[in-house]
Amino acid sequence: MTNGPAIEVQGLRKVFPSGVEAVSGVDFAVQPGEVFSLLGPNGAGKSTTIGMLTGTVAPTEGSARLAGFDVATEPLAARRTSSVLFQEPVVDRQLTGRRNLEIHARLWGVPSREIAGRLEEIVEAFTLSDLIERPVATYSGGERRRLEIARTLVSEPTVLFLDEPTVGLDPRIRLELLDVMARLRERNEMTLLLTTHYLDEAERLSDRIAIMRAGRIVASGSARELIAGLGEQLLELRVHGDPGASLASLARAGIAGRDAFAVGSTLIVPARGRGADEARAAAASTGAEVLSAVQRRTTLDDVYLWLTGDDLADAA
Repeated sequence: MTNGPAIEVQGLRKVFPSGVEAVSGVDFAVQPGEVFSLLGPNGAGKSTTIGMLTGTVAPTEGSARLAGFDVATEPLAARRTSSVLFQEPVVDRQLTGRRNLEIHARLWGVPSREIAGRLEEIVEAFTLSDLIERPVATYSGGERRRLEIARTLVSEPTVLFLDEPTVGLDPRIRLELLDVMARLRERNEMTLLLTTHYLDEAERLSDRIAIMRAGRIVASGSARELIAGLGEQLLELRVHGDPGASLASLARAGIAGRDAFAVGSTLIVPARGRGADEARAAAASTGAEVLSAVQRRTTLDDVYLWLTGDDLADAA
């Protein structure tokens, strides 16, 4: 591995034969040991970006490097440095957990003399001792996901891609797996690239977050930095009638700027020093019928809705 970024992406673009441009020239770098999340609605380009980084999708333009190896021109070297946790289960349900790990180790060329020791370390780290000799078909969804995460570590990757790792899991199991994933970053400065629709997950695990929209990265930074871009406090006004017309009236009155937006019948307006009562009165003066007005702290969800709002209907 070089002393440079663990992941380095420059001008990465993908146009499919149908003419659809899924990724429109993205640039980012992820440092060793960093956890980096890609967020965005379905169709934003996250999975295609991951596909180009893991060598399963050929880029149309641009370059991607893993641990210094070019994914397009040095695919085997790049692949040896990384591992992927896919959305769909990839373990064999008829085999035991141990046999799944052993087969994966052999496929990745782990020397035979090292397999047993490496598996024992992983089994202990992920508390799989009570499960490892059982067929995977007897595992719960959370137990199987824990095994799949353990499986990705058998090859001791420098970069680990986690593609929607907790989708479909119940809240308790999801929280348990978040603890497991938080421990991953402690293993040899492993670099994690996460895609998820759970914003609390990204905020809890990530050093930096990039939000994608229509194939482009529209904002990036820590969760705190992204929230600061919208302002620490928001005014939430629920209105009767056309929310778009109400928002336009507030904009003409100088109350709402380009960073105000509507979600259903609710208007979200950065406070910028105004209180809820002042905003209610100002909105009413424009002819809008305000049913309620509150002031609250900005969340990462608000930032996401602001930056991807036009894509939400398309993704539904």
